[in-house]
Parts: sequence; structure tokens; C-alpha cells
Amino acid sequence: MVQRGSPRPHREEILSRTDFLDWIAAITDAQPLNANLYKRAATHGSHGDEDYQRLEFLGDRVLGLVIADHLYHEFPLEPEGQLSQRLNGLVSGPVCGDVARQIGVGDHILLGKQARDDGARHSIKVLGDVMESLIGAVYLDHGMEAARAFILKHWDDRISAAVKDVRHPKSALQEWAAANNRRVPTYELIDKSGPHHDLKFTVRVTVTNIGSVEATASAIQAAETGAAKKFLEKFT
Repeated sequence: MVQRGSPRPHREEILSRTDFLDWIAAITDAQPLNANLYKRAATHGSHGDEDYQRLEFLGDRVLGLVIADHLYHEFPLEPEGQLSQRLNGLVSGPVCGDVARQIGVGDHILLGKQARDDGARHSIKVLGDVMESLIGAVYLDHGMEAARAFILKHWDDRISAAVKDVRHPKSALQEWAAANNRRVPTYELIDKSGPHHDLKFTVRVTVTNIGSVEATASAIQAAETGAAKKFLEKFT
């Protein structure tokens, strides 16, 4: 029997090696005190071990609090509505997934065989969930200030970009339609596909007598937002 190369090490072995903990130290700016927290944060439910869901629950709340607190102090004159728009644009699943992708989370997720075969390692939803679980792990391991620093470090560019235009694309499109005596934009879900852990939704937005644009994302709201943004770029 011909061996076609060295077998790939089991993900548990990878997580037990120093390179995983070195990566954690690099992205958190602190040496992990409880390595098991981070191993759990990187474990998908398909693997069968204790997974990241509880840490994801905690991390989601910590992320929301940190971003809300930062926006509250950064924009002291803004009303609640504008602060909410900024917040929603910074803590969504796709944003968390994009942050995770940029810092290499996909290389460290522990997955079952079927999830690996389905491409879960590259799923924005899975990446976003793990990102939130890592926030939860940092919070438990080092406390709130460390979690705050971790979040603001990796969200800094997005917070800066949000300053340029607080308006949500859907709000901007609705305002444009009203200003131009057009009917309210309509959104229609036209397709839903993919494995359950990585569903893709395609939404079409239409403004009567102007046109239609479609966008696909891992959540319906994100697809609607993407469609509104593309419509504005194409027709305004």
C-alpha cells in the first residue's frame, strides 16, 4: 500500500500544541491562563466534545455591552436611534464572521468529519459563532477589561468606518425612495440553500419603475442590507 504523504494530525493534537496557544496569545495580547477555555471556544458541536455554545452565548452579550458602551461615550450627542444603527452594524453575525476570518479562526476550529466535508471551517456563521465564543473565553480568563481591549482591537477599523455614514443601507434606500416620490422598497426572499450550519439566503429588493437588485448572505437581514446597498450603488 502506497502512503501518499504524512497523515494530517488530529485536530485535538493541533489544539494541544503550543502553536494554538501562541495564536491565542497573539490575538488577545495575553498568555492564556486556562487553555481549556479556548479549546472549548474552538470546538464545534459536530465534534462531540463540550462545544462553544455556552461561551458563544456569553461572548455575544459581552460584545454587545462593550460596543454599546464605546458608542455611548464616543458619540455623546447622538440619539438612541442612531446609536442603535451603529450598534447593529457592528455586532451582527456576518461582521463577527469577517473579523474571525481576518484573524485566522478557521484554521483552529475543531470539527466533526461531516461538518469539515460541508465546508464549515469557512462558514461565516460558524466563524462568527466561534468569534463570540472566543470573546466569552477572554472574559472568563482575564476579565472585562481584557475582553474590552480584545474587542476594540479587532473592531477598530469597523468602528472608524461606521463614523463616516451612520445610516443603514435600508434606511438610506427608503429615504431616497421617499425623496424621489417612489414607492417604498420591497424585499423578497427568492432562494434559500446550503447545509443547515451554513444556509445562504438570496433577497431581491425592488423599487417600482426603477429596478431590482439581488444579494446573498448567511442571514436574511444581511441579504436585505446587501441588496439595499447594491441598489443604491447602481441606481443613485
